[in-house]
Amino acid sequence: MNVEEKPKFENEQIKRQKIFIDKIKKINDEYAEKTGKRKTMFISTFGCQMNAHDSEKLEGMLVEMGYSYADEEKNADFIIYNTCCVRENAENKVYGNLGYLKRQKKLKPNLKIALCGCMMQQDSVIQKIKESYKQVDIVFGTHNIYKLAELIYTNLETNSPVFDIWKEHGEIVEDLPSVRKYKFKAGVNIMFGCNNFCSYCIVPYVRGRERSRSSADIINEVNALVNDGVKEITLLGQNVNSYGKNLKEKITFAELLREINKIDGLERIRFMTSHPKDLSSELIYAMRDCEKVCNHIHLPFQAGNNEILKRMNRNYTKEKYLEIIEKIRSEISDIAITTDILVGFPGEGDKEIEDTLDVIRKARFSGAFTFLYSKRTGTPAAVMEDQVSEADAKRGFNRVLQTLNPIIFEINSQKLGKTYDVLAEEASPSDTGFIKGRLRDNSLVHFKADESVVGNIVNVKITECKTFYLIGELV
Repeated sequence: MNVEEKPKFENEQIKRQKIFIDKIKKINDEYAEKTGKRKTMFISTFGCQMNAHDSEKLEGMLVEMGYSYADEEKNADFIIYNTCCVRENAENKVYGNLGYLKRQKKLKPNLKIALCGCMMQQDSVIQKIKESYKQVDIVFGTHNIYKLAELIYTNLETNSPVFDIWKEHGEIVEDLPSVRKYKFKAGVNIMFGCNNFCSYCIVPYVRGRERSRSSADIINEVNALVNDGVKEITLLGQNVNSYGKNLKEKITFAELLREINKIDGLERIRFMTSHPKDLSSELIYAMRDCEKVCNHIHLPFQAGNNEILKRMNRNYTKEKYLEIIEKIRSEISDIAITTDILVGFPGEGDKEIEDTLDVIRKARFSGAFTFLYSKRTGTPAAVMEDQVSEADAKRGFNRVLQTLNPIIFEINSQKLGKTYDVLAEEASPSDTGFIKGRLRDNSLVHFKADESVVGNIVNVKITECKTFYLIGELV
């Protein structure tokens, strides 16, 4: 395996941003000395795990700049929204929150408001912010989050709004500071962007083309995380199956999994998301052979009708998808397969929904994220004929849930009375005295225990099952 040399660009950018981090820290330290309190921050994250991981980096940089944590958004001196544009309701929520912050800024003129993430890569959004949300101080996109300190400093120096949106990505910048939500588990980006151009999806336009990180950098990061107490990592990418295709080194995602599996001290490996069109037998064998890779795969199929799949530009058929499912199950008998299902795509009627239901019955998913189609301006699907009415889409959506949920419940019921290894993650916010954790197959379980078990892998016997989670007891 050939290791790529780390680009000079990265080291230069890290050094440059460290200068701005130090400058802002000095400003914040002087403020704390003068007032007796520190400037506070609040980060709201919308969307996927990629965004959540980006927010950990934003938080890490803000901590290094000397910000402390606000207990509530309304009490913060610096507020940042890391936005998502995959669904319309996510955008609407951001706009609604910005309306509230307009009032907050009148009460607190020194409040700084920043926006970043996928939503900011759209020209129409930027125009709307400039025209209607003049309380916003800093706007940047998905390609340059490492410049946060420089953008803050520019705003402080000029006292003017700063917009820094890159239409195309630059080099991947490593070694950003990060604050993890969990001490014992972490996400690791292995690649960025997407080349698939599904006709309903705006991600390739806002995240850019696929860029893979070098295997050496990924393995070094995982080693560092394990040395810091991490037991479980999730490898992140819009389509992890495409990992390595743009690298000089010759490496596939399956080979990367096998290398990471060798790391001493690491106990669990997860990954998401996989695209069915290029899920290889090599990857299935790697999952089968690597004892640390969890027995779970998230494999979105979106729709079961071949004509709809063609219009979606998914590049596989219903039959091919089911063939992949059969291959996975033949090699990994206890695999849990979860999926994404999109209902109400243009041209989808009762006949097309029936094909989706057929896939659900045959694939027998352990879980699914189900969505109503949301028209995204700038995507091919937005201008297709045969747009489905809201009423018809909701009717199809209900049919999907009525077929899917009993299967999930039946699969969960098969776990009753059995004992599993569970990574205890956190205290349940809804059940006092209960801890939430995950089985290796990603099933969620609530079990009675005190918080001393959090971060440990414990044995839990399943005593009760619900549709979307399990209940158990420590053994």
